[in-house]
Amino acid sequence: MSKETLYGWGRTSPSVSDVVSPATELEVIKDMSTAKRYIARGLGRSYGDAAQLGGGTVIDNRDLDGVGVISNDGVVTVGAGTSIDELLSFSIPQGWFVPVTPGTRQVTLGGAVAADVHGKNHHVDGSFGNHVLEMRLVTPKGAVTISPNNDAELFWATVGGMGLTGVITTVTLKMLKIESTQVLVDTERFANLDAVMAAMQSGDDAYKYSVAWVDCMTKGSSMGRAILTRGDHAAKDDSTKRLEGPKPAKLFVPFNAPSGLLNTFTIKAFNELWFRAAPKKKIGQPQSLSAFFHPLDGVRDWNRLYGKRGFVQYQFAVPDSAGETVTKAIERLSSSGVPSFLAVLKRFGASNEGMLSFPMPGWTLALDLPVGPSALPQVLDDLDEMVLSAGGRIYFAKDSRLSHEKVRAMYPRLDEFLNVKNRADPEDRLISDLSRRLHIGR
Repeated sequence: MSKETLYGWGRTSPSVSDVVSPATELEVIKDMSTAKRYIARGLGRSYGDAAQLGGGTVIDNRDLDGVGVISNDGVVTVGAGTSIDELLSFSIPQGWFVPVTPGTRQVTLGGAVAADVHGKNHHVDGSFGNHVLEMRLVTPKGAVTISPNNDAELFWATVGGMGLTGVITTVTLKMLKIESTQVLVDTERFANLDAVMAAMQSGDDAYKYSVAWVDCMTKGSSMGRAILTRGDHAAKDDSTKRLEGPKPAKLFVPFNAPSGLLNTFTIKAFNELWFRAAPKKKIGQPQSLSAFFHPLDGVRDWNRLYGKRGFVQYQFAVPDSAGETVTKAIERLSSSGVPSFLAVLKRFGASNEGMLSFPMPGWTLALDLPVGPSALPQVLDDLDEMVLSAGGRIYFAKDSRLSHEKVRAMYPRLDEFLNVKNRADPEDRLISDLSRRLHIGR
């Protein structure tokens, strides 16, 4: 057992957690039996405190790895500590891709279930949990196999449940058949936010994948100008190369950038160059799977560009009927002087049965905001109120500062989730700094 210093939410001094690394399900059961409070942790890529537990035990799942045989119809069982990167290295050469992927491959399968991650194809294929056939889950009451047909309540409480129902040990899912390692991409520039949202609302159904980069630094008639990229997997043809898995990053950021490097001036300049460099309209451009789905994975330690102060990731979803909230949010940002280095707009399709799953039919906007501007806390509080008034919600996997008073309104199935959690964890031993902060549990 090793020790790790974790800084829980609101603490001014270090709070030490015990970190254990079980290699088998039996070891998970043993570790859980001796710990009073615990939470699972994968690669630690959640932007907030979902996998932290000051004063408790953190169960590192990375040794719960391994990929089983992929069946002829694409079904595979994977250790929960296996990353999407490791799975793709095994599956792509056999002609299989993950059915849903977030913007990085550095996420474990257990984490993908716990956060019910989504990608550029939610409007067509839903989120990760939609493609999970069953999983093994260790709760304080023992190990169980759950699926949509076997204890569906516990299954859908676990999908998006942020690890609060148990420790996932294996995940069985249905993979996506591919014939090449390329995506055929259509790219188009739009002069403002209204134009790109109209294009996405009317045309995204014709594409499997869709995402828009939005400039949050512009005002007036060009507010929210955007670059929209949409695509589908390329079919096999005479030019198709041998299927190969993802390659390690060739570029890296060797040191923390000076604090304040990413400021209003530099981000405006970057956004101008990025927008002008994009084609006004280009159809059917071949892009590699890595370039299209995981561009940031091509630069190791890219977060160092934000300096020692780092950045806040903020993502919200609002229903179709409240699309104007996206406009208001970007207006608030552009007028505040708080720079956003990266703003990503996507369409969400139908929700699944996950009680705490984030996606809802409508819009989602994700923002990277450098820490430093004095106006940042107030801007984020204002965005919370906009989202709440619109009937939307904040993504737990990217949250580090939401107040607990807003959670119940944003997640109306919270009581249903807590009833299932209480059945699986009657002593409330599965907690995290996030669940403490947001009062999810007793």
